[in-house]
Amino acid sequence: MNWACATANSYMVKNLLEEEFDVKVNLHDLQAGILWQSVATGDIDFMVTAWLPLTHQSYFDKLQDDVVDLGPLYNGAAIGLVVPAYVEIDSIEELNAHKDKFGGRITGIDAGAGIMEATKNAIEVYDLELSLMEGSDAAMAAELKTAIENEEWIVVTGWAPHWKFGTFDLKFLEDPANVYGGEETINAFTRAGFADDYPEINEFLANYYLTPEQFGGLISLMEEYDDKNEAAKVWLEQNRDLVKSWLQ
Repeated sequence: MNWACATANSYMVKNLLEEEFDVKVNLHDLQAGILWQSVATGDIDFMVTAWLPLTHQSYFDKLQDDVVDLGPLYNGAAIGLVVPAYVEIDSIEELNAHKDKFGGRITGIDAGAGIMEATKNAIEVYDLELSLMEGSDAAMAAELKTAIENEEWIVVTGWAPHWKFGTFDLKFLEDPANVYGGEETINAFTRAGFADDYPEINEFLANYYLTPEQFGGLISLMEEYDDKNEAAKVWLEQNRDLVKSWLQ
């Protein structure tokens, strides 16, 4: 999926596999629903970008019998509505009172993302008078950057890990109705039969795990490079001991 965390994660794993296992890895940039369906049908071997239990719950519920969960590669992920730290509200419940300062809109990402469905639910639960605007991760981040440069109020669909939290001073709005749930995990999923076809790679994927500091460093480094493959190679070289631990 075309999210900063998913892009960083996928390019790093691609380059690691090509270097350590002498295979050619083809990346496919797909919306969440199509990605899940493609793994379930076997058109795609695996993904390292599954958010559970909330963000991708609808896909998991439908396809769990046709995919294999290798467990979390990251703990402590979160989704919700995010604002710059200078915005003088702390809860989703306060959005309506300041809707004009937000331009009457919530800046979102691609329509198929789980966070967009959760935000539609939040609009209903909190009876919000703001419209949800579709876009992309890159477009959302660009609007956020512009708003912060002009010290304007903006609310976006946000998630962590993401490079924007290291670049800007941001905060999640409190969610008293728990629409966005608690902490999530990012998991690796394979197609059925992948472990039989590629046992060593499957074992690596099962061992693969990143701490918040490691994942944050990977995402931040990726943002410094136009060539994501080059960025992945640099990160791998800088983290050889960690890579060796995944391959044992």
